Amino acid sequence: MIEDMLRTPAAVQDAERHTAHNYHPLPVVISSAEGAWVTDVDGRRYLDCLAGYSALNFGHRHPALIAAAHAQLDKLTLTSRAFIHDQFADFCRELAALCGKDLVLPMNTGAEAVETGIKVARKWGYQVKGVPAGQATIVVAEGNFHGRTTTIVSFSTDDDARADFGPYTPGFKIVPYGDLTALAEAVDETTVAVLLEPIQGEQGVVVPPTGYLPGVRQLCTERNVLFIADEIQSGLGRTGATFACELEGVVPDMYLLGKALGGGIVPVSAVAADADVLGVLRPGQHGSTFGGNPLACAVATEVVRLLATGEFQRRSTELGERLHAGLHALIGKGLVAVRGRGLWAGLDIDPALMSGREACERLMERGVLAKDTHGSTIRLAPPLTITAEEIDHAVAQLAAVLAG
Repeated sequence: MIEDMLRTPAAVQDAERHTAHNYHPLPVVISSAEGAWVTDVDGRRYLDCLAGYSALNFGHRHPALIAAAHAQLDKLTLTSRAFIHDQFADFCRELAALCGKDLVLPMNTGAEAVETGIKVARKWGYQVKGVPAGQATIVVAEGNFHGRTTTIVSFSTDDDARADFGPYTPGFKIVPYGDLTALAEAVDETTVAVLLEPIQGEQGVVVPPTGYLPGVRQLCTERNVLFIADEIQSGLGRTGATFACELEGVVPDMYLLGKALGGGIVPVSAVAADADVLGVLRPGQHGSTFGGNPLACAVATEVVRLLATGEFQRRSTELGERLHAGLHALIGKGLVAVRGRGLWAGLDIDPALMSGREACERLMERGVLAKDTHGSTIRLAPPLTITAEEIDHAVAQLAAVLAG
């Protein structure tokens, strides 16, 4: 412990001295970034293979996004939704088109998008489906991660996220992820929605069995239940498609979006659905002072336009194949399993070899930044702007770490 403190930069110690300890960051202090690389206060460069949990899908300081932000900063940054600004219509129209939905409701953070989806689903259940007042239920999956508000942690199965934050919000049923039979048994006349991540990110990039998402879609249609897809991490190009649901030809009733929608510049989230779902809301029933602000809309509109070209989805598909081929070659050489889609991977390290945290610390020493989760698992989610050579470099550094 003493040796660790001696190696820890003074800036890290100072930050921890004045900050609530709700994170356990790696001991690196980043001062600048460009593309897939970040630079610390001592001038050392690192390949960023976390990309802000997918918030930086387009890399650090993408020129088109920075230009959009600069241009908007010189004109208008906030009006509140009490007024309409000149960036709002373009953002909502273009995002709705990207999603194939009628309407968009802008918010700020991913957790706000999830909370919005919950409220909309309940109101739809009472007003459209006819669920008796106060009895609406939503079915969710074990291992989920949808945020950390008090309502959301009420249906988390992660003790770190949930313990000691009760009393918990009722109205949720939890079933095993990937189990269609259990899901069908949980849905009843009070069910207004099934809320799922198409790929569970925080759990370790867990991909459900083939056919699961189409089965969820069919069940929701047959039972008159909304299928809500939390694509906050998996969406916007990360998996090789605009949305991970597309990989199995599935269209949910509602998309929950965030992270990459803000281009790594400002927090932007949104709910997208058709008018028969989002149209249940009326003025005064939901809102946000900063949701859909001019700066956010200017940046997010440019994000939508980047995605509309298909370039980043193609990069994620092609480079993802290279990444996964390199990682699968390490199974039996320190890795016991590899999961994921596109430029997103969960790696299970042999726990007898080292913990996920230790692996990330060793990768950091070799100039690669990644994040551990659940003991011996680490996640890789590099920016979609990463090159083939940079992917090979990251895999080579991981191989060296595993080899000791």
